[in-house]
Amino acid sequence: MTRSVKPRAAFKSKKDVVYETLRASILEGERQPGTRLIIDDLAAEFGVSPIPVREALQQLKADGYVEIQPYVGARVAEVRLDSIVEIFDLLEALEVISGRAACQNFTDADFVEMEALLHDMDDEGCDIDSFAEKNVRLHRFICDRAGTRLTGPLIGKVLDHWDRLRRLYLKDVFLRRREASQREHWRMFQALRSRDPDQVETVVRAHNRAARAAYVAYVTRLRERTEERVS
Repeated sequence: MTRSVKPRAAFKSKKDVVYETLRASILEGERQPGTRLIIDDLAAEFGVSPIPVREALQQLKADGYVEIQPYVGARVAEVRLDSIVEIFDLLEALEVISGRAACQNFTDADFVEMEALLHDMDDEGCDIDSFAEKNVRLHRFICDRAGTRLTGPLIGKVLDHWDRLRRLYLKDVFLRRREASQREHWRMFQALRSRDPDQVETVVRAHNRAARAAYVAYVTRLRERTEERVS
């Protein structure tokens, strides 16, 4: 199936559109870890020359989604479960920065919007993918209100890697942690309303560390079961 690639707007090149489409297919699991990415095949699929495909793959490599080896070619990067600790350490540091700034910048309208989103998340039930999407939106919303120039793009990249990990390996534990996570989100809301940066930092750190502990415990149990089967 050929996907004709046309820039969506004057400022979007063919490389950008190929990059965005490939990136979305990797994040959503359409292209699984280890899948070969053959430049000529992708060029035919997208209806472009190999040049924008090669450039898009280089950008995806820089983002950590693609691995490129000499004489072997490109593959969708494997997802390491060990990345959990790194992801949550990065999120904690970045969200402390953005949370401390956001609590000073939030307007009354921002609090109304965040509260509405939290109520919407309360009503999600067992639709875990929808809850996860709104969870990412919530964290991005807080960061956006911080007004920091560098933290936002960094958090966005880390959250994307986290969501890919969740989709591929951690749906079960994410579902089990949903209620606790939502209670922690409400505490973040109250901390932001206090306008106290130190309180916000305390709640943000507790939220990230509780999540990290749950996922690390889950991965540890997986490894123990695997070792038992092997032995």
